[in-house]
Amino acid sequence: MGKKNKGNKKGKGEAALVGLNATAKFAVLDVAGLTQTIATPVVSTSVQPAPASTKVKKTKESDIAAGSSNNANSAQSADVENAVLKYLSTSEATTIDDTFTWSTSQNIEHLQVVGAIKSLLVEAYVCTKDITNSFYNITAEGDMIISNGSQEMQVLKALCEVGDEGVTIPDLQSKIGKDVTKIGMGNCMKSKWIKKDGAKLVPIVKADDVKDEAQIALMALKEGGKVDDKVLNTLKRRKSIVPVTRKSYSVTRGPGYSETRVKKAADLTKEMLESGKWKETVFKSYNFKTLGEKVGGGYLHPLLKVRAEFRQILMEMGFNEMPTNKWVESSFWNFDTLFQPQSHPARDAHDTFFIKEPAETVSIPEDYYLRVKEMHEKGGSGSIGYRYDFKREEAMKNLLRTHTTAVSSQMLYKLANQKGGFTPQRYFSIDRVFRNESMDATHLCEFHQVEGLVADYNLSLGDLIGTIETFFKK
Repeated sequence: MGKKNKGNKKGKGEAALVGLNATAKFAVLDVAGLTQTIATPVVSTSVQPAPASTKVKKTKESDIAAGSSNNANSAQSADVENAVLKYLSTSEATTIDDTFTWSTSQNIEHLQVVGAIKSLLVEAYVCTKDITNSFYNITAEGDMIISNGSQEMQVLKALCEVGDEGVTIPDLQSKIGKDVTKIGMGNCMKSKWIKKDGAKLVPIVKADDVKDEAQIALMALKEGGKVDDKVLNTLKRRKSIVPVTRKSYSVTRGPGYSETRVKKAADLTKEMLESGKWKETVFKSYNFKTLGEKVGGGYLHPLLKVRAEFRQILMEMGFNEMPTNKWVESSFWNFDTLFQPQSHPARDAHDTFFIKEPAETVSIPEDYYLRVKEMHEKGGSGSIGYRYDFKREEAMKNLLRTHTTAVSSQMLYKLANQKGGFTPQRYFSIDRVFRNESMDATHLCEFHQVEGLVADYNLSLGDLIGTIETFFKK
């Protein structure tokens, strides 16, 4: 890691311990709370009149009888299935060539026939092939043209009735209507049937000398005849016809065909075993090779995601994680070794959770205890200390750690007293800490703390800035 602004260097024989603040913390985050069908398309071009809309009046009686209506629908579906199977029972070669024409001949709605066939297809009672028919429906606009002629022909006839004298546009509109005039006048001009003579419109040709191609084409379509593609495109642009694609099926007997459909049981019940009915019951076949639904593996909590990301960054920076799995610490490691006086307000019960049982820690390093006690009472290394009577019973009290720095102080003690002497290290921890605070919508009595420290010779403020900058860039 690059160093910045290295100044005030200490001697090589003297270790400089630089944390990322006064207690070796560089970030604290409060994030608590935080069957196979063969498709054979058959395409045809024809026209069928649009079906009349049917209005259904809802009554209170129909709402009350919803349950009986569902039962009636089920019975009706079964009747359609039986009709299909009965029709195919005539001979093995019997085929329903087209379900649409067959449903019309049987006076059954096509959608009901399709639903019944799909249900029979599941148990292989029938086999099907797809049929696709494309045709055109004549719209209300087209019906008007068939009845009255196209707009351009109506305009021409109205002008021919007057003759060479011509008619003004307002008079023409009052005679045949604004919409007919607007559409028909443009088409007449385009076909050079009429011309403008001042403010009047004058016919150039006689109505008997021209053909009403739109009317002729629509009548041909209505009678099932063929029409040129160019004319069809013109009629579509005029919204006289709309293209429709109808899907239907050809139906033959399937490998599991039977004249009557037998409902198969899905489960073996206690009653079947007791009565022996299971011997006569036909069961649905089981597919033991099918895969079940994919089971989700669960997801990380947002807090765990943040922890994992921070841990990865710090490890990439060469930090080693400290063991922070011990939530209960002594006041000695939590406060005293960090040189927080025993009279400090943070050590009161209203800020810290003290443990009732066991109330005191078992042991602490005695030699280190004496050095810490000396520093508190008399000072040293340029400090005059706090000049009070340091109490052992206060240092031995157990508590829920108020910060993970209690672990940092222990790691620094071990680092200084390890075999072979001091070696430079980088440590970090991400774990929970506890404070005796009032809980509300944004505060709990516990939160997570991210902490790191670097112990090395000749460290400076530039190292601290470089460490923090690298962390946040990552």
